[in-house]
Amino acid sequence: MPRDIQIGDIVELKKPHACGSKEFTITRTGADVKFKCNNCGRIIMLDRETAEKRIKKVL
Repeated sequence: MPRDIQIGDIVELKKPHACGSKEFTITRTGADVKFKCNNCGRIIMLDRETAEKRIKKVL
């Protein structure tokens, strides 16, 4: 089931980032989803299928 995620949404992922934060802001959607860590500001990019599996909830 595809999730309805949009640019600017704050999401909690199942796995924490290396800095310890689980909260990310979505900065790009499409075939790939780009996340910005709300703690350290680093950017990660995942393919859409992986991103939808890793999103725990939309805050």
